[in-house]
Amino acid sequence: MWSWEAFFSFLHNPMILQGAWTTIWLTAVSMALALPLAVLVALGRASRIVPVRLVTGFYVWLMRGTPLLVQLVIIYTGLPQLGLRLGVISSALTGLVLNEAAYLSEIVRAGVLSVPRGQSEAARALGMPPWRVFRVVVMPQALRVMVPPLGNSFNGLLKTTTLVSVISVEELLRRTQFAVQTNFRVLEGLTAAALYYLAMTTLWGLVQRWLEARVGRGHQTGPTTARRIKSAAAPALELETR
Repeated sequence: MWSWEAFFSFLHNPMILQGAWTTIWLTAVSMALALPLAVLVALGRASRIVPVRLVTGFYVWLMRGTPLLVQLVIIYTGLPQLGLRLGVISSALTGLVLNEAAYLSEIVRAGVLSVPRGQSEAARALGMPPWRVFRVVVMPQALRVMVPPLGNSFNGLLKTTTLVSVISVEELLRRTQFAVQTNFRVLEGLTAAALYYLAMTTLWGLVQRWLEARVGRGHQTGPTTARRIKSAAAPALELETR
């Protein structure tokens, strides 16, 4: 029989609350580390240097083609056999970051490719170095395309952290399993954990909508990068016509 008393006791159980906090910071740190790596991988895949393009392509193929659960187990149990010993948290972060970066790199690459080539060509014609073209011209426009799928990836990562419980990371799911062992109310405990996941993803959904509206509003109301480049190039074009 369902026990409301056990259910409500799980909702404010300190052990489960600590697990929820672990899930939150583990997700945030993994995303913060994976995103810069994803940008580097995306640039590598677009590089004209063949070895760089092959290495980054192989990395994306490998990480996306194998289950995260297998990757976590290999990192946690396989690397020590090669002399590289990582703790539980370090192994979890390594697996989550490497796996997530492979997926995020495709989002970044799609965002960069969505910017018309003429934008960067116009910026280079003004004498901008490549790194500045990427930072000032390409990325601000690519962000409009990237923000929605990046937000969805963060949402998915919140739930994907359940897999690190396999290597003994005490996140929300594993903490719930420990709490259930006190009274063996499995259904009530897992329902409470599901509500915590639902609350976290719902709150992030609000943040994501705010980010999307902010990025979209800036694109709609402000002058586009193309117009700014055209305006900056106007004096030079005027001199050429004289």
